[in-house]
Amino acid sequence: MSHGIGFAYSPEIRARYPQLVGGVIFASGLRNGATPPDLLALYQAEQAAVKGRIGDTPLSEIKSLAAWRSVFRSFGVDPTQTRSACEALLRRLTKQGDIPSINALVDMGNLISIRYGLPVAVLDVARASGTITVRFADGTERFTNLGQAETVAPESGEVIFADVTGTVFARRWCWRQSDESAAREATTDVIITIEGQHTDAESDVTAAIRDLTALLAQYAGGEITNQLYK
Repeated sequence: MSHGIGFAYSPEIRARYPQLVGGVIFASGLRNGATPPDLLALYQAEQAAVKGRIGDTPLSEIKSLAAWRSVFRSFGVDPTQTRSACEALLRRLTKQGDIPSINALVDMGNLISIRYGLPVAVLDVARASGTITVRFADGTERFTNLGQAETVAPESGEVIFADVTGTVFARRWCWRQSDESAAREATTDVIITIEGQHTDAESDVTAAIRDLTALLAQYAGGEITNQLYK
């Protein structure tokens, strides 16, 4: 639990996606802020290593990303128009050369995301109520885009992260987080998800959780626990 907030997958999600492996980190009492120089150097080195490893390989041929493309299609989303968060990061990295620093928590999440080819969501839970559940939307929920004030409703049937009040923390599973969930410099309590749908997801997610937990302990402190959903 982080800030008294739980996390769960709905039975319908587990039944529809039995291959899903979800790693979840619950962390509280963290310190965030501008990314310190040694962490920034690690992040930039990881970007260079990942670019070298991918080379000319199309992102669609990376099995972890291909699996998410299939999942997006399964709930009616074109994955070439709406990309998973990890594919969007890797697309930026391979096409523009780098991913800019945002803050320590976001950079740590992005570092692990590109290392393992998995979507990582760092969710500030200060404005969440009850349990955040990954479920199919019914279309009555409320989503606020980053930096905006007005809310929109998700499409019925898309996969969302939503709390007990119907506030959406992420749309289209791992496409985009909400304004409420964005990790900012004052963020202290988070739930972090690292999810995979491919054949090696359990080993990859387990390793990613291990690496990110170590980074958090070194650069953010606080109380950290984790759980694997499979």
